[in-house]
Parts: sequence; C-alpha cells; structure tokens
Amino acid sequence: MTTAPNHTVTHHHHDSTHDLSPLKTWRATQHIAGLFTDIDDTLTTDGAITPDALQALADLKAAGLSVVAITGRPVGWSEPFALQWPVDAIVAENGAVALRRAAAEGFNKIGRQRLLDKRGQLSKSYQQAPAVRQRNFARMQEVLAQIEAEVPGARRATDSAGRETDIAIDHSEFTHLPQEAIDIAVRIMREAGMNATVSSIHINGWFGDHNKLEGARWIVQELWGRNLDAEMNRWVYVGDSTNDQLMFQHFAHSVGVANVARFVPQLQHLPRYVTEGERGAGFAEVARAILASR
Repeated sequence: MTTAPNHTVTHHHHDSTHDLSPLKTWRATQHIAGLFTDIDDTLTTDGAITPDALQALADLKAAGLSVVAITGRPVGWSEPFALQWPVDAIVAENGAVALRRAAAEGFNKIGRQRLLDKRGQLSKSYQQAPAVRQRNFARMQEVLAQIEAEVPGARRATDSAGRETDIAIDHSEFTHLPQEAIDIAVRIMREAGMNATVSSIHINGWFGDHNKLEGARWIVQELWGRNLDAEMNRWVYVGDSTNDQLMFQHFAHSVGVANVARFVPQLQHLPRYVTEGERGAGFAEVARAILASR
C-alpha cells in the first residue's frame, strides 16, 4: 500500500492533519553532513539488503557523508552487517550498543569489547555499565516470559539470542499478532518500568533512557566528538515505522520510505517527506536526492 504522492494523509491524533510531501519537493538548504537510517523495511526488502540500497550506502560514503544505521535489532544480528556494509557504525538495540569496524580508539571505555572476525575487527561499546546491563538482562527475561505466558500468540523474536540490552516480541516477521495483543505486550513492558516501541516487525522493550535519538547523539559524540543537536539540520533520517517517530519529530530532513503508509494511523509525528519507492528502493531514492543536492 502506497500513498499517492500528492494526496494528503490525515490521522486523528490531536485532530491534526499532516501532509507527507513527496521527496522530490525536498530542497536541502544546508550542506548535508550525514545520514541516519533504520534497517528493517528501510534499507532491507524482505529481510535482505537489495543491491540498489547497498550501492546507495557506498555512494553516500564515497561522497564523504557520515552514514550510521540505527536499529531495534540485536547487536548479535547486526555484527555481520557492520563488517560488510559501507557504514561508519551500526547502533543496535534502539541506541544501547554501537558497532564499528577496526580501531576502537575514541570509543569510551565502558564495557568495550573487541570482536575478532575473519574479515576484520569490530569494536563494540555500550551506553550502560556492565553491572547495570547484567541486572537489567535478568529482569527483562522475566518480563519476556510473562508476556509469552499472558498474551495469546506472543512469542519472542527469533533473533532474541543475539540481544544483550533489550527484549523483542515478534508481531510481523514470522508470526502475526493482532493490534490488541501488541497493545497488551507494550502495556506489560511499560508496567514493568521498561521503555517499549513497536517497529515494522517487533515490539522492543528495554530499561534505560536510551532510544534511537539518544543513540544518534551518542554515536556522533563518540565517533566525531561533535554535538548532533548543534548540526541537526545537516543530517537526514530515513525510516518506516512507529519506532522511527522520535527521529521524524526531531530531524527537519526526515524521510519515510513509501511503506511508512502502513503506520501513518499510529504516528503522532510523521516524516516531512516520503519516497515513491518502498523499502530499499526508497532508500536509494533518498541517497540520489542527497547526492543531487551537493
């Protein structure tokens, strides 16, 4: 389902009506320094990155832009992509953990680990100290078990083994949960004192103040020693679902790939622009627009 580019998309939070402007109307007034992107259903299509999206990442890097993927996916799941994709870093588990290739210099010393791999090295850093992570992890396993016991049809995401700082319930990847069940799972997480967000495939829950926006601020400080808030209008954000809305809200250059239409009724903050193409094709469209603006 895509929205015809020139139609007004309405939704009923606060009785407000928003326009989703087609991406082709976007004009960058500032020099764009970098791009943050979601992964599932934004960079990937049916679970895999398409050649056009991979080429788009390479083109952005070749043009000198900073490129960071931010995902609700687990750090374990993200590792091969952090090694293979032309990105500066992948921030996983909704802002809690960062993975980057090669030298770990410049990364803070909290729980840094080096991961050895045949194709190179990854350094991994966390926003939370080890003792805090351990305590949170134990409590989250209890909440996960509670949701599986109390919400009919609810199952942990198949990628759960790779998660270190959050839990995830599958609602659309390998199973289908009705909205009512999604709402109950979110409520159980929040009643336990956790943050909870719903992505295009999973319901994620975690303890701590981090989220995609905090993760973005953190990684810009970690990697480049800069303050993201001071240069927010020089970054683009690309996403597709409700767990991107904090980013849609804060980035003037926020873009939804066309399949964001599915989540528009649940979004309080819409992206400023929308692509014609869905998923990876939409991402490649964004990259072309950025490169044309330079």
